[in-house]
This record gives sequence, structure tokens and C-alpha cells, in this order.
Amino acid sequence: MATSTSPRTRRTQQQRSDATTADLLTAARDLFAAEGYGGTSLDAVCARAGVSKGALYHHFRNKEDLFLGVYVAEEGKIAEQVAAAYLAKADEDLWDAVYEGCKAYLRMSLDPGVQRITLLDAPGALGVEAVDEVTEQCVKQMYVGVKRAIAGGRIAPRPVEPLARLLFGGLSESAKTIGRAEDPERAQREALEELRRVFDAVAGAA
Repeated sequence: MATSTSPRTRRTQQQRSDATTADLLTAARDLFAAEGYGGTSLDAVCARAGVSKGALYHHFRNKEDLFLGVYVAEEGKIAEQVAAAYLAKADEDLWDAVYEGCKAYLRMSLDPGVQRITLLDAPGALGVEAVDEVTEQCVKQMYVGVKRAIAGGRIAPRPVEPLARLLFGGLSESAKTIGRAEDPERAQREALEELRRVFDAVAGAA
């Protein structure tokens, strides 16, 4: 006689599946951060996560798909930090709040794991189009910040998207420079000084 799976059992199975996915992503993140995309094997990920190769392939198609999962999670953490920095300043000054969000973005680029996963390996492992699709959320954050600063009278009215994309593009290039610099902290400090000048110039423009 066939027995049906109860909702409670289904939830338990989903929880187990989610836990396995989380273990794989955590293990993969550690290895990708330390060894890079090219230096990380799926066997090593499975050993670190304590799961079989079959379990990995149940959740991820291949190494690229696993790296994409790690990359999306990393970009999500960055977006959260940027949003938190922005909101902490938004009640005081809407344009300075955008700057604080940018500063948070550049600060995270000092983390060696963030550098390797998001700045150094992602474009080659996933392709530029896939990277652009993931980072579009950060572009949207910049867009909203610029739009609010204009609406609040903090900077002069102008088309929002060109400025948002210009700022985000410059920020991305600065983050790459910081990630590859011999002295990342100095590179970040210099980038922030120039970024402050750019923000002051935009605020002072008619």
C-alpha cells in the first residue's frame, strides 16, 4: 500500500536539502577564496563539506554553477553592507549617504576572499555578461541613491542613469585596482580621496 509524504516530512527533506546546499556553498567559498577558481576541485569541496560527489551534482550542475552560487552570495553580502552604510547616513545627507555606500563597497574590496572571488576570478570563470547580470543589483542601488539625492535637492537635476553608471563603473575599476595593488590599504585610501573630490564636484555643479 502506497503511503503519501506528509507536509512535515516534505519540510524536513527541504531543510536537509537547504542545509546541504549551504554546506557546499560555505566549503566552496572557503576554497575559492584561498585557492582561486582554477585551484579548487570539486573533490576538495565535497571533502570539506562532508558530502558525496553525487550530492553536489544534485544541487549544482558543475564547478562553474557552484562558483556562480558563491559569487551571487558574495555580491549579496556586498549589497547588504552598501545598503546599511547608505541608510545610516540617509537621514542626515542623501548625497553623503551615497558616498558612504561607495566607501563600504571599497572597504569590502580589502577582504582577500572578496578580492579573489568577485574581482579577480569571476569575470574569467563566469564571463563578463554573467558578472554584469549579477552586479546589476549594485547598479540599481546607485541609481536609487542618485535619484533620491536629486529629488532631495542635494545635487542638481540631471539624467540619473548616466551618472549612476559612471559612478558605479569607476567604483568597480577602483575596487579591481585595490584588489591587485601591492599595498591595498594605500590604494583604497587614495581611491576614497579621489571619490570624495568627485562627489564634492558633483554636489557643487550647477
